[in-house]
Amino acid sequence: MENSSKEEYKIQSFDLETQKLLKTALKAQVQLTWRKSSAGRPDASVTRLSSLLGLSCKHMTDFMQAEAKQTNGNVFRRNLLNRLQQEFKAREETRKRSTQEWVCLVSFICNIFDYLKVNNIPMMALVHPVYDCLFRLAQSDALQNEEEVDCLVLQLHRIGDQLEKMNMQLMDELFNLLRDGFLLQDLSSMGRLLLLEILEFRAGGWTLSETAQKYYYSEVTD
Repeated sequence: MENSSKEEYKIQSFDLETQKLLKTALKAQVQLTWRKSSAGRPDASVTRLSSLLGLSCKHMTDFMQAEAKQTNGNVFRRNLLNRLQQEFKAREETRKRSTQEWVCLVSFICNIFDYLKVNNIPMMALVHPVYDCLFRLAQSDALQNEEEVDCLVLQLHRIGDQLEKMNMQLMDELFNLLRDGFLLQDLSSMGRLLLLEILEFRAGGWTLSETAQKYYYSEVTD
């Protein structure tokens, strides 16, 4: 309750229109979290936070764009991307310092890619940074960490289809790494299950059959 009060106080520091947008983002995130929970899909709190931040930034950007039409500027988006670039450059240091911070950063970058569009098309400037993060998660040392594997799979579920349309060659290379990683001896049973599921997910055109979905989700929740 104390944290909720603090967040409410922060929201009230904005003007009424911005408050409305942020509250809409928060409501949408709560609904999304409940849907994931009812489907039996595991979802770490740090990943939920990054999803909320991405959605909030989307609503904030929409607001700033409308406000900036008269001056033909976009200060919020520029500052957001500049800060994102700084965090991206320090990603390996972040990973060494904290796995949770690292997966949160990856989730945040992927959410920005998902939510911020130009003429309803993902921003080209984010394609390679997103792929770089996913390729890092596909390295053998990361695949031995279930938290990183779960992050990788969640992002591919969310934006894999969009990413493939932007650069299919890189997606092919990424999945070649995942196929090789599936054979790693030190891979946990959960990590192996998650990789198998995402391999089948892409092979099925970024969707799972009802039978496959019941199988994988039942295995995850058991």
